Amino acid sequence: MSVDHETDCVDMSRVTALVLAGGFGTRLRSVISDRPKVLADVHNRPFITYLLDQLVDSGVRNAVLCTGYMADLVEKTLGKSYRGMRLRYSCETEPLGTGGALRLALSQVDSDLVLAMNGDSYCDADLKTFIEWHTTQDFLGSLLLTNVDDTGRYGLVRTDEAGRVLSFEEKGSVSGPSWINAGIYLLPRELLTEIALGSAVSLERDMLPNWIQQSFGGFQCPSQFLDIGLPESYAETEAFFAPMARQASA
Repeated sequence: MSVDHETDCVDMSRVTALVLAGGFGTRLRSVISDRPKVLADVHNRPFITYLLDQLVDSGVRNAVLCTGYMADLVEKTLGKSYRGMRLRYSCETEPLGTGGALRLALSQVDSDLVLAMNGDSYCDADLKTFIEWHTTQDFLGSLLLTNVDDTGRYGLVRTDEAGRVLSFEEKGSVSGPSWINAGIYLLPRELLTEIALGSAVSLERDMLPNWIQQSFGGFQCPSQFLDIGLPESYAETEAFFAPMARQASA
């Protein structure tokens, strides 16, 4: 990964985004039954396009969508490119978990640095600043942290003054305002090869606890955060994205 120190610019062409877009959306079936949750309608457009806009606006030019449930519909809806960003697809034939899906997609990654994202949540963060921060650190990998009023649903992440991740607290164990994992990661391609190919692996439960022992960074970025995994949170999407929808139509 290269940085132009004269301009403090990251070469974004050397970053590949992997977007986890294969979930069943079981808890959303009562409100979304005809499509995967990443295609949930928000202001007459698929939810995932807001994430793709964020990637394009950050300068990312290559993305791989890790699909599973109704994969054909995702690819038919989005096509091979989005606003000039190349789209490729990695389809799992059986559920592989978040880690297994990323490992399967690795064959389509040409860059040394991977920006992995959950496709069913949105964090209004400056991804380029996150990447620039990561390139100045000596961490093995980094995750983006955002603050919420109540960590009970998500679990919190503890870091030291240098930004090193110390521990994860399980969801429901702690409540109140604090920093949480926003589901956005910067990982060297080589690190993802540690995940067994073809195995069902959870990135959060099976891999991160070990990786943080090897030095992982947590980039604190106060931002609006939305997870559409529950009907009540999906109901908030129209209001959440209203400013962006108005800007797009202006």
